[in-house]
Amino acid sequence: MEILAPKRNERAGYKVDVSRGQRISRVSSEWFNRPADERYLSLNDLGKAVKSRSERSKTRIVESELIRVEASRDDPERLRLMLPDAPAPVAPTHWSFGQLASLVGAPATYLRQLPAPLAAINLQHGLLKHRAEQVKTLEIENGRLELRAVTGPDYGRIFDSELVDAVQKIAGNGTGDTRWKVPGVLDWSTGIYNPHVDISRDTTTLYASDRDVFVFLVDDLNPIEAGRLPNGEPDLYFRGFYCWNSEVGARTLGIASFYLRAVCQNRNLWGVEDFEEITIRHSKYAASRFALEAEPALIQFADSSPMPFVNGIKTARQRIVARDEDDRQGFLRKRGFSKSETTKIIDTILMEEGRPPESIFDFVQGITRVARDKSHQDVRLDMEGKAKKLLDFAN
Repeated sequence: MEILAPKRNERAGYKVDVSRGQRISRVSSEWFNRPADERYLSLNDLGKAVKSRSERSKTRIVESELIRVEASRDDPERLRLMLPDAPAPVAPTHWSFGQLASLVGAPATYLRQLPAPLAAINLQHGLLKHRAEQVKTLEIENGRLELRAVTGPDYGRIFDSELVDAVQKIAGNGTGDTRWKVPGVLDWSTGIYNPHVDISRDTTTLYASDRDVFVFLVDDLNPIEAGRLPNGEPDLYFRGFYCWNSEVGARTLGIASFYLRAVCQNRNLWGVEDFEEITIRHSKYAASRFALEAEPALIQFADSSPMPFVNGIKTARQRIVARDEDDRQGFLRKRGFSKSETTKIIDTILMEEGRPPESIFDFVQGITRVARDKSHQDVRLDMEGKAKKLLDFAN
C-alpha cells in the first residue's frame, strides 16, 4: 500500500478500473444544467462574482404588515414592493416572488398567471394576515433595487462567498496552483484517466447562478494505490470533494468528500469509495455551524493522510468471509438481500473477476455494481448503504 508520487510531467494519465465502486451523478447533473454564464474557469473568477453580489446586498428584518405591494405603473405585468425605510421601490426576482408567495400561503404559479394588480391584492392580503409578523429580506442594488430573497426572520444566511473563501484556503485558484484542481477526463476507449485537461466552459466544475454556488475539485495528480487489480496492476484512487450553497434559500449548504477512480467527460464520478456528506440547513445558528463544522471538516479532509482509507481497503480485501457457495449465500441473506439480489451479486463478481466473492471487499464491489443498475433511487441508495456498512464491519 503506497501513495504514488505525482507525475506532473506525465501526459499519458493513469490506468483505472471504473467497474469498481459507486457511480455518482450529482456533479454530472450540475454540469448538464448550467448555461455558459454560470460556468467559471477559476476559483478567483468565481469568488469575485459571488463576493461582488454579497457586497452589494444587504439584509434586514421588516414587519410584514408594513410591506406594500403595488403593480408597477411603468410595467403593468410586474409587481413592486414598498419596504419600510427603503430608498426606492424593490422589484422581486422570480425566485423571491415565489418565496414571498410561499410565506403567505399563496400558490406562486397561480399568482403569476393573474394580472399584476390582482396578484398584488392577493399578496397584500397575505402579508397583512401573516402569522410570523416579520420577514427577513435580502436586497441588492443591481441597476435597480431588487429583492433577491425573502425568508423567515430566523433564516441563518451563509453567503456563497464565504463557502468559496473556505475552498480557496485549500485550493487556491482551483487550476493546479495547489494539489486541488478541476478534474481531468476518462478516455473510455483505453480506460486511462488523464488529469491534464484544459479548463474550458465545457470541462469546468466551478458553477454559480443568481441562486447558488457549486464547486467540485480533485487531487488527481497524486494517485493513491490501494491494492491490486486481478491482472496485477495497481488499483488507483484520487481524492475529491464537492460543495454547494445558496444564500437565497434555494438549497442547504453541504460538503461531500470521497475517493474516486475517474471523472468522465459528462462529469460523472466513477469508482467512488468512502463517500461522506454533511449538510447544514440555514437555520438560526447556521453561520456558527459552518464555522465550527463544515469549514474545519473541509480543511481536515484536504490535509489528512489517505492511509486510513488505504488501510481500510486492505483490511476489507483480507477479511475472508465466504469459502463456498453456502457461505456466500448465507452472508448476503443475513444482511437483508433477497434471494434474487444475492444471486445477482455473486454472479456479477464471478463474471467480472473470474472467481466467486470471498472477501468483504469482493462483496462490497458486487453490491455497488448491482446497485448501479437499479432504476429506483431508494432501492439503489439502500443497497449502497448496506455496502458501506459492510466496509465499516470490516474495520
